[in-house]
Amino acid sequence: MKKIIRIGTRDSELALWQANTVQEKLESLGFDTILVPIKSTGDQVLDKPLYELGITGIFTKTLDIAMLKGQIDIAVHSMKDVPTLLPKGIVQAAVLEREVTQDILVHKGLDFLENEGNVTIATGSLRRKAQWLNKFPHHNVVDLRGNVNTRLLKLIENDWQGAIFAKAGLKRIKLLPKDVMDLDWMVPAPAQGAMMVVAMENDAHCLEALSQLNHKETEVATAIERDFLRTLEGGCTAPIGALAEINTEQVHFKGVLYSLDGKEKIEIERQIKLNQTQDFGSTCAKEILANGGVKLMDLIRNENSTLH
Repeated sequence: MKKIIRIGTRDSELALWQANTVQEKLESLGFDTILVPIKSTGDQVLDKPLYELGITGIFTKTLDIAMLKGQIDIAVHSMKDVPTLLPKGIVQAAVLEREVTQDILVHKGLDFLENEGNVTIATGSLRRKAQWLNKFPHHNVVDLRGNVNTRLLKLIENDWQGAIFAKAGLKRIKLLPKDVMDLDWMVPAPAQGAMMVVAMENDAHCLEALSQLNHKETEVATAIERDFLRTLEGGCTAPIGALAEINTEQVHFKGVLYSLDGKEKIEIERQIKLNQTQDFGSTCAKEILANGGVKLMDLIRNENSTLH
């Protein structure tokens, strides 16, 4: 009998869109599949910021456990949510072609940019918060959690001037407002806009199937960004941004590390040939660490430990 590939996914609208996309691609190649939606801890605990929960991979852990228990065969993730170290036995099997990478501000009018008064912007991301405060130090940034739909609803219900989102997520589920503000100055999260599919390392059938969905350019760019993140030891707990862009035979990389309040910023920008990218992300991270990053990461860890 033909093996049915069980696709594990979170049950939010965006996660289901991503899983359906993988399902359609696999079925068009002749594979039989079924979706298995699972609620993650990150979706269930909405009253605390992610960094206060003290877990990296909070959105992926539930699916990892289901896969290790044999309840699902593969899992589809927003790649930026996936820890740089995967659980033993689970491997990256495919990275799909990337969507747009930038962050956007969904707002109720941009008058506040001229206003020195009381401005409140919402985001659940340390990285977005630090970069916003670096540019607008007099603004107030509040925590915003939940799936995309929940966060959009909270923006409507609260007296906030705007909320920050990944453009890719809103675009994918057709909720992108016409008049958003593109935050081109904000360095995205490592692997933002990309989708990763994982499988068990001993599952030859699924690995072979998923290898046909892999987009090499996206795989290379996100590997550089995630190497940068892993070497800085950021995970979910430090304001780290990274973007590698491939232009024919060249890779342009920008990486940043901020203090939690956004006041301190260490950045790096480098170009390298596409055939020389081995350890490139890690090398860039080491340069950040040597340039004051070690001290800044220690400070961030100390501040985070007082929060938990």
